[in-house]
Amino acid sequence: MSDESPLTALGMELATDARQPDVRTEAIRIARRLQAGGAKAIGFVPSDDDVAIPPVLVQIGAALCDLTGATIAVVDANVRYPGLRALVDDAVTEQVFSTRWLAGSLALLSPARVERAGEVVPALARLLLDGADLFAHILCDLTGFELIGEHASAAACMDAVVVVGRAHKSREDDLLALARLMPPDRFLGVLLVG
Repeated sequence: MSDESPLTALGMELATDARQPDVRTEAIRIARRLQAGGAKAIGFVPSDDDVAIPPVLVQIGAALCDLTGATIAVVDANVRYPGLRALVDDAVTEQVFSTRWLAGSLALLSPARVERAGEVVPALARLLLDGADLFAHILCDLTGFELIGEHASAAACMDAVVVVGRAHKSREDDLLALARLMPPDRFLGVLLVG
């Protein structure tokens, strides 16, 4: 299997040293920091609607796979519009989350269907418990949880949380306000992209 064939369908590609070397270098730098921190389940919260978390998680996940040689999960838990939903087999409806291998030992776990408010966080918690033995790191897209009032409880399921903002676009006050909503003992900081 080509290491980027599933992603090509979404117009994404994995950064390499030859292709997008700056993205690859940053993904490795972030992956090293996450690995050194020892957190297993790491939630990524967008600072606003214009921040796309899935491409960031795919790059960091691939870098973690390369650094650790372990199996890494990217969880598309976005309750509003799962960004990687097109890669999931529609025939899988009995599972809360289905698995698709993106590249090497990088797995995508995506909801088979969008859950209702009140059901999403328990499903995510079950996924984290079930995946604890299967994956070295679980990177979760927590986009959309604020719309159903569950961003704080979703973040509380994580070992660590990162707010993702847009360089030269996101305002510091907005990032700090969002950071205050995250569990203080789990907040890793802000990642600026773009």
